[in-house]
Amino acid sequence: MNVFLETDRLVLRRFTEADVDNLVWLDSDPDVMRYLTGEPTPRAEIETEVLPKILHDYTLGQAGRWAAIERSTGDFVGWLSLQPPDDGSTASVELGYRLTKSVWGRGYATEGVRALIRKGFTELDVHRVWAQTMAVNTASRRVMEKAGLKYVRTFHVHFDDPLPGTEHGEVEYELLRTDWRPSTVHEGDSMRELDA
Repeated sequence: MNVFLETDRLVLRRFTEADVDNLVWLDSDPDVMRYLTGEPTPRAEIETEVLPKILHDYTLGQAGRWAAIERSTGDFVGWLSLQPPDDGSTASVELGYRLTKSVWGRGYATEGVRALIRKGFTELDVHRVWAQTMAVNTASRRVMEKAGLKYVRTFHVHFDDPLPGTEHGEVEYELLRTDWRPSTVHEGDSMRELDA
């Protein structure tokens, strides 16, 4: 297993070609996809677009998306990411997380993203972490806020087939390295970081 980072309850490892079923399973839950596409991601799309993009990003640098494994069970429970732009640079990366419903409400997302932010700012030369979600996605917004990100703006995007709540817009949050305080962002989490 190619481990990128460990927290008290999670192991974040690189995805492999063997993770197709994990990604299909995660994206098949309508509740998980509610604020994303509103429908399951087709297996063919995961096989030919999603997973190849994840694996390609590893060739560009250290930022990317990692499979989240629950330490106590060894189960795949989703993914977390510091997504670089297409050139693989790390100055500004998008924070992302998608976890299975079985671990919602247990603080896994916050624990994982705090650890990622710490690693990004201290080891990956990240200067800005940003994230966005639908304005009505209060659970995701809480994770961003608990991880230290601050609200930046609300904006509206036109969709041909909008999801319920789209009319309230999308929100963007960010955290700059110059504003990051390890004692406040990482307080209460012990973590072991390993080489990618």
